[in-house]
Amino acid sequence: MWETYYTPATLDEALSLLAEHREVARIIAGGTDIIIELERGLRPDVRVLIDVTRIPGLDEIELWGDGLIHIGPLVTHNQVVASQLLGERALPLVQASWSESSPQVRNRATVAGNIITASPANDAITPLRALGTCVTLRSSAAERTIPLVDFFTGVRKTVMQPDEMLTDISFRPLDANQRGIFLKHGLRRAQAIAVVNVSAVLWFEGDVVIEAFITQGSVAPTIIGSPEAERWLLGKTLTSETIDKAAKLATQAAIPIDDVRGSAEYRREMVRVLTKRALSTLRDGTEREDHPAGPVMLWGKHAGRVHQRLSQGFRHGENEPIELTVNGQKHVVSGANHKTLLRMIREDIGLTGTKEGCAEGECGACTVFMDGMAVMACMIAAPRAHQTEVITVEGLAKNGKLHPIQQAFIDEGAVQCGYCTPGFLMAGAKLLEERPSPSRWEIEQSITGNLCRCTGYYKIVSAFEQAAKLLEKERK
Repeated sequence: MWETYYTPATLDEALSLLAEHREVARIIAGGTDIIIELERGLRPDVRVLIDVTRIPGLDEIELWGDGLIHIGPLVTHNQVVASQLLGERALPLVQASWSESSPQVRNRATVAGNIITASPANDAITPLRALGTCVTLRSSAAERTIPLVDFFTGVRKTVMQPDEMLTDISFRPLDANQRGIFLKHGLRRAQAIAVVNVSAVLWFEGDVVIEAFITQGSVAPTIIGSPEAERWLLGKTLTSETIDKAAKLATQAAIPIDDVRGSAEYRREMVRVLTKRALSTLRDGTEREDHPAGPVMLWGKHAGRVHQRLSQGFRHGENEPIELTVNGQKHVVSGANHKTLLRMIREDIGLTGTKEGCAEGECGACTVFMDGMAVMACMIAAPRAHQTEVITVEGLAKNGKLHPIQQAFIDEGAVQCGYCTPGFLMAGAKLLEERPSPSRWEIEQSITGNLCRCTGYYKIVSAFEQAAKLLEKERK
């Protein structure tokens, strides 16, 4: 695990720390990849983490005077999903972010992190390449902006230098004569790594395609284009024959491998299927039909934004204590600086309701609220909780009275073995805060990050519905 955890108050401070520690340091924002890797001993060279999540101004999504949309390095996938600007002018990116994991993970995971991790199976980078994205890399000594197509050099490899931080993501918004879409095929409906993903962005003059970008993910060491298919589409209308041919040509670019999620042959076929589906959808103008109008966030009143500026940065080494409030009670914890938030809650604070089920953000049993936002405690470094407020399942009841979601789980018999129950209760409590009268679809979306291994989810969903009724009675 790491030895020292810094929380700088400014970008310049973060860059200075990066310049000082270089190869042994990593910038951490969402941490949904690196924390798992450190826990598993896969990054023995990393001894310093530099947490930039409390630096204000880095979580903006804006259309600048240069005509480009700019996305800051702290913008999370949930913020992308909620952005009206991106929904109107960069739909493929919004669709990709919506497909990422679960609400708890999307509340932490950043688009910049998706880029830097450089896995060809990452979802957001496929539409970003199709949109012609550039990224800005900054160090304490210099700054450079490069096209995303030149950023990746291999599987989990990029051109970033040890002292550089990605500080900006920019691309030209889609105009009225441009349409785009992102499609993904995974092995389940949620929490799935892409077997294949495809993004298509087309420019039209009337019904004629005048420019085309079709990008593919999880079929090569990096995100790739589809040059033969793109050239074929130019100057043509999207007839069924044209689309069929383009879909077949797209498979020529793919160089997939066999792995546990699919064979190379299967992946090539899915490139054809998804490309055909994407082009047909763009032809019909139905690319927005399946995208939710009111997605579930589970992120509290601050909408996942940096809302409290630090007067000074923090350093947490071996001896510096972590000060936080848990369920309304102040705690000062020493000796937990190298742990995850989950382990600190259980081992040092002694609250064992928060469970470890998978230790990789898949099961939701470790869901807690940190500064009002539902997050996976197994994917957060304990020092990140310094000077924050955390709520665990033990904190849902008030004045000896169960929260409506807790009471409903009892009334409806939704508790089975009980191991996953705390995570479901936390998701339910945050959903009811966000949507006091949730639809069944909203209930289902709120628990995409929670797995029950006993049986079906019928009683759980029923308990959510009953909890909404109990809450309504309380309000009257």
